Parts: sequence; structure tokens; C-alpha cells
Amino acid sequence: MPDPGWMDAGTAYFEARVRGADLERPSRLPGWTGRHVVAHVAANARALGRLVHWARTGEERPMYASAEARDAEIEELAARLDGAALESLARETSEELRKALGELSGAQWDARVRTAQGRLVPASEVVWLRTREVWVHGVDLGGRFEDLPGELVDALIADVTTLWARRGQEPALVLRPTDRSTAWPVAGPPEADDLPEARGTAAEVDDLPEVRGMAAELAAWITGRGPAPDPAAPAIGRWL
Repeated sequence: MPDPGWMDAGTAYFEARVRGADLERPSRLPGWTGRHVVAHVAANARALGRLVHWARTGEERPMYASAEARDAEIEELAARLDGAALESLARETSEELRKALGELSGAQWDARVRTAQGRLVPASEVVWLRTREVWVHGVDLGGRFEDLPGELVDALIADVTTLWARRGQEPALVLRPTDRSTAWPVAGPPEADDLPEARGTAAEVDDLPEVRGMAAELAAWITGRGPAPDPAAPAIGRWL
């Protein structure tokens, strides 16, 4: 099993943000209250569990029947369940996913499954997909990107910029954290599909405009959770 350390720590971080929170308040996601965020994280655990089932049995199970079905499930759970029930559901579904991941064998980790964005990935990537889910949505419930481990912040920046590059998303730029010695360019398709380890080099980024800021500030900006740390930063598109 891939190292679940970040995922387990992120699950604890998310659950700590949920406990005692006023879930009726707006979250950092436009149009979503805290109830929607918790409902989504619970539904995501179930959806990723379907990918784990696919990897274990070979029976294809998509994460969601459609984008509309995904949205409808979140709305239904957020409307039907009170805060305590949502908290319990999020905890139970996280535990179910963790148990299912622990039951995969060595060869099953390499089985190809399809993400909600339509990308075929090895089942081992489910651990990373869940990791970013719980940490980022913990931020949506009042956390901060500064709370995340530094290496996780780096992995998240690499994840977002590689997805942008894969889509050919404009504008071309370089994210250059002021508290790091590396940089992340967005200038075209990556050479390798090895999320989240892709990193930029000096030779690759010399001719691109730069956006500077602390790594946590850049991560908040590119995931839509904070303002651009650099006033000269261009407008950017979506993450997921």
C-alpha cells in the first residue's frame, strides 16, 4: 500500500475542523455551506471506494454516474442530514475507504481506474486523491494552507500545475515560492504523467512570467481558496 500517512493525517485534520463547527455558515467554496462540504467529503469517500472495488475485482465502477448525479447527492445529503449526522457519515465513510484500501493486494494497486475527470490512473493514486480531498476541504472549513506539511503543499502545487499543463490551460507562467528553492512552470504538457512529483527546473522557466509568494499562499490561490499573493498575477482558470 502506498504510504497513507498524509491521508490519515488529513482525515484527522478534516474531522477536527468539522467537530463543533457551525456547518450552516458559508464555506470558502462559493454557494456551499459547511454542510455541503462535509456531504461532499463523505460522498467522495464512497466514490473512491468504488474505484477500490474496481481495482480489487475488475468490475468497472465509476466514481459517479454523472456530474449531475454527484451534485444531486451532495445537495440531498446536505439538506437531509443534520450536522451531527453529517459528521458521523463523514467519519464512517472515511473508515470504510481506509479499510477497503488496506485490503488491496500488490498487483491490484497497479490496476487502472478512471477518475471523475476521466483520467486513467493506477489504483495507488486513490491514496493521493483522498489526501488532497481531506486537507483542502479542511481548509474550506476554517483551516489554512499553512497548516499543511510543507512537502504536501509542494505536492499539491505540482498536482495543480501538472493538471493545468495537461489541459493546455493558459496563461503560461511560473510559480516561484519565496520560501522554496524550486519553481513550478505551466507552459505545456508535462513530459511524464507522474503526479504529484513533477517539478520545474531553472532552464524550463527562464522565459515565463513569474508569480511569487509563500508556497502556502500560492497553493491557496491556485486552488481557488485565496487571493493572488502577487498583485501582478494574471487571472487563472479552475483547478478541478
